[in-house]
Amino acid sequence: MRHHLYNPDFKFVIEPENFDKYTERELLQYCLGATMYMPGTKDFAPKIMSGAMPGLTTIVMCFEDACPEDRVLAAEENVHNLLDSVSSAVENGTLDPKRVPLIFVRIRNLAQFKHFSEGLTKHQVKSLCGINFPKFNAENGYEYYAYLQSLNEKFGEILYGMPIIEDPEVAYKETRMQELIGIKKILDKYHDLVLQVRVGGTDFSSVFGVRRGVDYSIYDIMTVRECLSDIVNVCGRNNDYVISGPVWEYFRAPKELMFEDLPKHGLDDYLMKRLPIVNNEIDGLLREVILDKANGFVGRTVIHPTHVKFVNALMAVTKEEYDDASMIICHTEGGVVKGSGANKMNEVRPHTNWAHRIINRARAFGVIENEGAYVKLFAVNE
Repeated sequence: MRHHLYNPDFKFVIEPENFDKYTERELLQYCLGATMYMPGTKDFAPKIMSGAMPGLTTIVMCFEDACPEDRVLAAEENVHNLLDSVSSAVENGTLDPKRVPLIFVRIRNLAQFKHFSEGLTKHQVKSLCGINFPKFNAENGYEYYAYLQSLNEKFGEILYGMPIIEDPEVAYKETRMQELIGIKKILDKYHDLVLQVRVGGTDFSSVFGVRRGVDYSIYDIMTVRECLSDIVNVCGRNNDYVISGPVWEYFRAPKELMFEDLPKHGLDDYLMKRLPIVNNEIDGLLREVILDKANGFVGRTVIHPTHVKFVNALMAVTKEEYDDASMIICHTEGGVVKGSGANKMNEVRPHTNWAHRIINRARAFGVIENEGAYVKLFAVNE
């Protein structure tokens, strides 16, 4: 799989790299990008086989919120069939392995996780990248990861776990730090099986009975912003774990998007000054992804296919960022150097963690000429 296949004619400064579930974890954790959730009951195999969504690189088949309880068994059977179909198609040559998205399942609880896994075969596991753990906390986390580790040993395959931090104990200020420290201990114990840390902005909002409008960002909701800030503080130190952004709930993008006048200045200028680019729903998503990047999040959950290319396009790295990051990493002796654009100071030691993050994002999403190229990357009709 590779990012931005929906726009094959785009000219990158440095092309994004190919990846699959067997890519080294150091890079793969940056590659998920826009991770699209869908009900576990949805028959998605035909779209994978036909390559109907070339920009989609990561999917999550959900057994939890998106699946009624009385349909869970049907959803499990559907996902088993999906994995069988994909593995067989790759083996018989009818499906290019480079066109297979990373496939995850979001389980409901430990009992349902075990029931689903008891029906898994090694043939199916070849096409399964991992498991998303909802309402992950310091109490249930050990059992989730211990069982996941046993599955890795049973199948001799790699299956990653992605905790979703969205529990009320994290939302409540008086219990948050104790809970996050407990979660971090679990993640550190099973470090090599943790692909990303995911966050539930909608669940945090629901605790306080709030919901961001289309003209607001999740960072404008103070109680949720505090939750996200503390998650990054505990889990994002020294690039310990890649943390993805929460879902954007609004969509109005038509089948064909018309960009009559492309921005003549930087994308940030347009979005932060609220000058229209696409429409309120997509512009709100773009604005929030820019704030994601500023706060250290990489990629995010999406619930609508039209969101995928916008999120992934903004994850690309500009040439100036890439040159600065490369310069910082090469200056192993430390010190201060002038930035590549002659417009900033690169202080080697303080900026090293940032530089490594930029290089990995560049490998995953590619390097583009400048901020103006973001729009050229996503402004195509698929």
